[in-house]
Amino acid sequence: MSRRVFLGQAADIPVGEGRVVEAEGRTLALFNVDGAFYALDNACSHRGGPLGEGDLDGTVVVCPWHAWRWDVKTGANANNPAVTMPCFPVSVDGGRVFVELP
Repeated sequence: MSRRVFLGQAADIPVGEGRVVEAEGRTLALFNVDGAFYALDNACSHRGGPLGEGDLDGTVVVCPWHAWRWDVKTGANANNPAVTMPCFPVSVDGGRVFVELP
């Protein structure tokens, strides 16, 4: 069963940017892509770089440590889609951003 966890206000994350957020002991990367929000594990699976601090290019975030690229919608690596990062469903209700955690 999943649980809905409040992450913050949608207005605090401008379009085209990401943030590192905490959610019940997990560190997540939260991104605003044209008003739609996406969350995935913050630690890049390559070497643990903070994805929430990476540059967002459309739906692809670039890890600030070693430039590995991840699609924030699917968690798939841009160069090798067989390699993925965990993603979590996000919803916005009244300007508040929530994530569904397992």
